[in-house]
Amino acid sequence: MSDYNPPLKDMAFLLEHVVGLDKLPEHAELGQLDMDMVNSILEPAAKLAKEVLAPINHSGDEEGCKLENGELTTAKGFKEAYKEYREGGWNSVPFEPEHGGQGLPWLLAFALQEMWQGANMAFGLCPLLNQGAIEAIEAHGSDAQKEEYLEKLISGEWTGTMNLTEPQAGSDLSAIQSKADPQDDGSYKVTGQKIYITYGEHDMAENIIHLVLARTPDAPEGVKGISLFIVPKFLADGTRNDLICTGIEHKLGIHASPTCTMQFGDNGGATGYLVGAENEGLKYMFTMMNNARLSVGLQGVAIAERSYQHALAYAQDRVQGASLKDKSTKVEIVEHADVKRMLLSMKTQIEALRALSYEAALALDLANNGNEYAQAKVDLLTPIVKAGGTDMSLEVTSTGVQIHGGMGFVEETGAAQYYRDARILPIYEGTNGIQAADLAFRKTIRDKGAAVKSYLREAENVLRDLDAMPAQDILPMRHALDRAIQSIAEATHWISEQAKNQQLEEISASSVPYQKAFTLMAGGVMMAKSLMVAKKLINEGQGDKKFLENKINTAKFYAEHLMPMINGYVRAVTNGSDSVLAFEV
Repeated sequence: MSDYNPPLKDMAFLLEHVVGLDKLPEHAELGQLDMDMVNSILEPAAKLAKEVLAPINHSGDEEGCKLENGELTTAKGFKEAYKEYREGGWNSVPFEPEHGGQGLPWLLAFALQEMWQGANMAFGLCPLLNQGAIEAIEAHGSDAQKEEYLEKLISGEWTGTMNLTEPQAGSDLSAIQSKADPQDDGSYKVTGQKIYITYGEHDMAENIIHLVLARTPDAPEGVKGISLFIVPKFLADGTRNDLICTGIEHKLGIHASPTCTMQFGDNGGATGYLVGAENEGLKYMFTMMNNARLSVGLQGVAIAERSYQHALAYAQDRVQGASLKDKSTKVEIVEHADVKRMLLSMKTQIEALRALSYEAALALDLANNGNEYAQAKVDLLTPIVKAGGTDMSLEVTSTGVQIHGGMGFVEETGAAQYYRDARILPIYEGTNGIQAADLAFRKTIRDKGAAVKSYLREAENVLRDLDAMPAQDILPMRHALDRAIQSIAEATHWISEQAKNQQLEEISASSVPYQKAFTLMAGGVMMAKSLMVAKKLINEGQGDKKFLENKINTAKFYAEHLMPMINGYVRAVTNGSDSVLAFEV
């Protein structure tokens, strides 16, 4: 079983040189963050990830969780690891100091989150869901609710959940049937069942604060009649609320993360408290979901990185086959060209999506500081990061199994766990088909392509910067990015024309290839930036030359092996909807 080593050099390269700490708003107390400050945070986080979380990843997968009489016990070591995580202050990093947060940027928080998720994704899901609950209460809760819940959620003393899904209501939340009846004291009695609730019950925190979608008695039908409620496991007076975990799912992956069926109100109704106004719950819940979608894309990057490290260690150790240069010599499989190709494909895709995820985090920080263009950018990048990062994780973790050969299909090597864990990522927090539809309809059509055009102008600026660097090894990326920008502009124009003619089914049928093409182009923009930075640092005699030369090579691979697929996807956008819509069963 290989160790997990948080990719600190890659992270520092992006934070300092590509995405840019210098673009962040100043911190109220620390001022402008620099790499010395950031490294003082990243290094102890890496130690926690490597020495505490990673060692219980495989054992947690094997052991899973146990539920008896509504009480859930997490896998061995998880409770102790969470205590160490919480006491280190890691839960509070990006949140407002007013309620005990550290007020640090999401850009830094993303680097930390990548470590938690890469070390142990089943563990990392608990703070990820808690993060969304904090965001929702901060944005929409009353002053009294903020006072009561935020400090303990931010510290990690309590954890939060999202309760959306019901047996008959998955992606279609209009079918929600859970009820909330108003009481004389201003509270509500919540009844109903929720399924697939991550960390809906566990033994790591003193209280669990459930955010629950439900309908009040006079609510209109459909999504316009959904309200959001805070439903604590334990009430303020210490009594147990009328809710219970009645079962946990036996899943393909993330075995150590309890996925719960929650029953509310079997004994008269669980006490809940309305967040904001009635019938505005779906809007409030999207605060949680949009936050979580970027983090899920980052989970894809993290689990792919873990799989890559695992496969690389195996390939460097496994002797099999002779060298083509000297057939009398047996070599480690890392010396075979096809294995090199697979490893380089894994590494390159991870680098592109990591950079894109961090770019979205920077946009989030700037948007929170009042930058309107940054808000449009983070809105545009959210479905791209979520779908792109999670699609990538499946390809990369599958390749990781392939590099192991038959041993990859055997659980003892650990390679299969990363593939199994990754498989949920394109499904939860809005399936990737929903992300593609979001990109095509909400993020492209709704503003008549304004956000997309702004992003393409930004890409063209990167292209002009490439033009100013005449070095030969720039040319593959320069040509690939030029074609990519033209192709995305063509696909966007096609979608806009279909929208004018109300050909909405045609757009829906083409939305996934549009998202895939856009992701490859956006990843190309970030790889081009990395390429130019690496060239500049080498020319100035700065940095680790081998590390920087590897950055140049991965950008070249991305341009030559991955970006040519954009043309195929765009052809599917502009010419492929008819066959989809003609399909009958």
